[in-house]
Amino acid sequence: MDGLSGDPLPSTIAKDSIEGWWEMSVETFDVVVAGGGPGGSTVAALVAMQGHRVLLLEKEVFPRYQIGESLLPSTVHGVCRLLGVTDELAAAKFPVKRGGTFRWGARPEPWTFSFAVSPRMTGPTSFAYQVERARFDEILLNNAKSKGVTVREGCSVTAVVEEGDRVTGLRYTDSDGGEHEVGARFVIDASGNKSRLHASVGGTREYSEFFRSLALFGYFENGKRLPEPYSGNILSVAFDSGWFWYIPLSDTLTSVGVVVRREMAEKIQGDREKAYNALIAECPLIAEYLSDARRVTTGNYGELRVRKDYSYHQTKFWRPGMILVGDAACFVDPVFSSGVHLATYSALLAARSINSVLAGDLDEKTAFDEFEGRYRREYGVFYEFLVSFYQMNVNEESYFWHAKKVTNNEHTEFESFVDLVGGVASGETALAASRLAERSAEFAGAVDQMAGGDDGDMVPLFKSHVVKQVMQEGGQVQMKAVLGEDAAPEEPVFPGGLVSSPDGMKWLPYRG
Repeated sequence: MDGLSGDPLPSTIAKDSIEGWWEMSVETFDVVVAGGGPGGSTVAALVAMQGHRVLLLEKEVFPRYQIGESLLPSTVHGVCRLLGVTDELAAAKFPVKRGGTFRWGARPEPWTFSFAVSPRMTGPTSFAYQVERARFDEILLNNAKSKGVTVREGCSVTAVVEEGDRVTGLRYTDSDGGEHEVGARFVIDASGNKSRLHASVGGTREYSEFFRSLALFGYFENGKRLPEPYSGNILSVAFDSGWFWYIPLSDTLTSVGVVVRREMAEKIQGDREKAYNALIAECPLIAEYLSDARRVTTGNYGELRVRKDYSYHQTKFWRPGMILVGDAACFVDPVFSSGVHLATYSALLAARSINSVLAGDLDEKTAFDEFEGRYRREYGVFYEFLVSFYQMNVNEESYFWHAKKVTNNEHTEFESFVDLVGGVASGETALAASRLAERSAEFAGAVDQMAGGDDGDMVPLFKSHVVKQVMQEGGQVQMKAVLGEDAAPEEPVFPGGLVSSPDGMKWLPYRG
């Protein structure tokens, strides 16, 4: 609940409804951000880097605990490069994640894919990190400060301020209990899944019936590691009651969580310790990896935590003067580690829109319709692919990479699939659905060949023309961050839509 109070106060306040409002001192900024997690820190920094005045309000004092430790290369080499923090991330010595390892579907043995298979990630960008979020988030927040953002920690946002149909600021309480109002051209809600501001954009938060899962998670010391060079990979293991994540956070510390389907919810009720141990015992591979490990029982990692309702979306992502980014707008099941990606990617999209409007280059509706369209599309392709993924696993009918469930869907699941396994799920450059359909038979054949093979390698899949093409196009954010003006020309995601500027910081009309 970054940046938000748990007090039952109204989320929206009109200035003329508060007696004595004029007596309150009102600061003004170009942008005020609620929440200092990756989404909030990213959008704040990217807007401040264009010379605008930005205030960020964060309820807690960093460093603080947060779940969601597995990053994608597009975040590390795309957004984080734009932010200028890649050297700091390297110096932090986080475990290197070279791909993913799965025990999933019909194959009884774990199989591994490598990011280096992608032509756009072969070489120095073919990895991501597993991060302790307390450290990672602090790096991003401190970077925002260094870029000129005014950061106030220990400040709980209590309400949105409106004038007519426009949001014009926020009210917050500081660490000493003092109440304040701040005015801004734009208010950003980056306060996470427990946001109390999100309803102020209008619309409703809609939860997925398919993904109403529960997760129970904790941390272990001295758990087993995968063989090199994939010791830093996330290990995802499906079993009868759901699936486990197993994320190495250091040479000795491991994040271990179990996601159970709704119909299995009773398995994590009651005594959490007993439930956790019983579920580990149900999954032989995870039990083996933890056979010599000790669960952490003190400090920030000592609590066994539960999280529910993994997937939802807000029916509106913005209104005049207010924008939702990250989990405040939507969240999808975490099996492909999309949380920080969606937060930072949506923050980049929002920053482009804000920068373009503040510079006088675009009107607000044009800029933020592009933001919402791209962000909703990115969430949508993750969601649609994961529905197919889970259906294959639950039914145990075939190897989960069976193509038919994907090719029969009207959304761009091919792009989502390849971007996810390649870690370049930015959606910056999309393939038209018709072009995907033309290659669907070739894609399906590659999947069938992989599923029927004797080894655990995914090479046949990546020989498919469509996979190569999507992977080449899917890393546009990453490549633009690295190459700048030397990057390949970008085309709009939507007909008549916008493209990003050469530096990735604003929107431009398409001149193709």
